[in-house]
Amino acid sequence: MARRANYERELNNISDKLVLMCRHIEAAIEKCVQALVDRDSELAQEVFEEEKLIDEFERDIENSCFRLLVMENPVAGDFREVSSALRMITDLERIGDQARDIADITMQFGDGEYIKKLEHIQQMAVIVMQMVKDGVQAYINRDLALAHSLDETDDKVDELFNIVTAELIELVKEKPDNAEQAVMLLMINKYLERIGDHAVNLGDWVEYAITGAHPKTKG
Repeated sequence: MARRANYERELNNISDKLVLMCRHIEAAIEKCVQALVDRDSELAQEVFEEEKLIDEFERDIENSCFRLLVMENPVAGDFREVSSALRMITDLERIGDQARDIADITMQFGDGEYIKKLEHIQQMAVIVMQMVKDGVQAYINRDLALAHSLDETDDKVDELFNIVTAELIELVKEKPDNAEQAVMLLMINKYLERIGDHAVNLGDWVEYAITGAHPKTKG
């Protein structure tokens, strides 16, 4: 009984750390896109600090998971919970990397006006932030319905991704001088789409933790 209580306590500790990691990821996404909109290099620089904290959380949670696996000798269901957390932090860390990459691109824009309005990119950012939050919450609450909803929400991200891509390609066709900025915006667009994919992976790992079904994660 004492061993089981200790396992539950340690797993709750891991869940608490996942929530904190998620908050830094949300902040990183919000800051990198707001820095793009406002052309704020100082705010973009803050994303690099957020990404460092995200990496620290990944290492900390990873150590906690390994310690739990080694010391508590979990049964099959417990093993799925812990191994799912390990997989989730890999996706979360990659999301942090992509937010950093967006911030890096943001600092490369010159002073000229953007070739298109950024509302679709901002919409994507709002959606993927919520997806990340929902993925972590689904794990904590063992909420299979919320986990499954991420796939459907990602369709909205993909739709916006296609809209932005088509608009940028058309702008380059109309005026080839737009190409350099279009490429940078396309990269930002792609990073946000990839964040959505990683958020879907979170839901897949939640399903694995609950049901044992092997997830088909996106790269």
